[in-house]
Amino acid sequence: MYNLMADILINVCLAFLFGSLLLGLHRKVMARVQLRPGPPLIQYLLHSLKFFFKESSWPKTISKPFYVAITVILCGIWVTGVIVGPVFKGSLMIIFGIYAVHKIVEHNSGSSSGSPYGKLSCVRAVFSASSELLLFASVALIYLLSHSMDIGAIINYQEINGPLIFKVPLLAIMFFTIIVTKAPYSPFSITTGKDIISGFETEHFGFLRGYIMLSESIMWYVLLWLFLCLFFGPISLLWILIGMIIITIITGFISAITPMLNPNHSVMIQFTIALICTVGTLIQIFV
Repeated sequence: MYNLMADILINVCLAFLFGSLLLGLHRKVMARVQLRPGPPLIQYLLHSLKFFFKESSWPKTISKPFYVAITVILCGIWVTGVIVGPVFKGSLMIIFGIYAVHKIVEHNSGSSSGSPYGKLSCVRAVFSASSELLLFASVALIYLLSHSMDIGAIINYQEINGPLIFKVPLLAIMFFTIIVTKAPYSPFSITTGKDIISGFETEHFGFLRGYIMLSESIMWYVLLWLFLCLFFGPISLLWILIGMIIITIITGFISAITPMLNPNHSVMIQFTIALICTVGTLIQIFV
C-alpha cells in the first residue's frame, strides 16, 4: 500500500512539474514564432505556485460553494486521470468519462461566477462538447484492432503487432486534434478565447486560480501521455518525455500562426475531421 501511494504521488508530481514546463515551452515557442522574446520556460510553473499564496477575491455574483467546489473537482478529475493512466494503465472508458466531466466543469465554472464572460464561455463549452467528445470517442475504434479498451492491453497489442500510428493514422489525427483544442491560444480554444477575456477562468483568482492552473498542467501531461501510449506502444519514459516536448513544440507553432476560429467554424471543422477520419478508419479496417 505504501509503495502504491508513493507511486501515485510521484506520478502526480511529475505530471504537474513536467506539464507546467511543457506549457511554459508552448508559450516560448509561440513567442519565438511571433518574433517576441517570450517568458522563461519556468514561468507557467512559477505562476501556478504563486497563485496558491495570493489573496483570493470573491465577486458578489458568485454561488460561493459551487464556485469553490468546481475548481477542486477540476483538479480531482485530472489527478484521477494520472492514477487511471500512467499509474494503472486502466480503462479508456474511465479516461473518456474524465474528459466528459471536464467539459461539464468548463460549463459550470463559467455559470457559477455570475460573470457575463463566464456565462458566454459556458455556452461555448456546451457547444464545443458536441465535437470534442466525438473526437475523443474515436479511440473506441481502437477496440476493433486490439479487442480491448484497457490501455495496458492496447500497449501490449502494439508490442506484438507494431505501433497503431501506422495502422490507423486517421485515428491519431483525431486524437491529436483533441490535444490542439486544449493547447493555449489554439484556433479551437473557444471557451477561453481572449474575446471573452479568459472565459470560464475570468473570475477565479488566488488559490482557486492555482487549482485551475495545476489542473491544466496535469491535463496536458495526461493527454500527451495517452496519445503516445495509444499510438506508439511500449516506449520508455525518456521517449515519452521527448515525444511530449515534440508535440508541445508542434502545437505551439500551430497556436502561433493560426487565428482563433469563431465557435461555429471551430465546431464544424472538428466535426469534419471526426467524420472523415472515422469513415476512413472503418474503410481501412474492414475493406
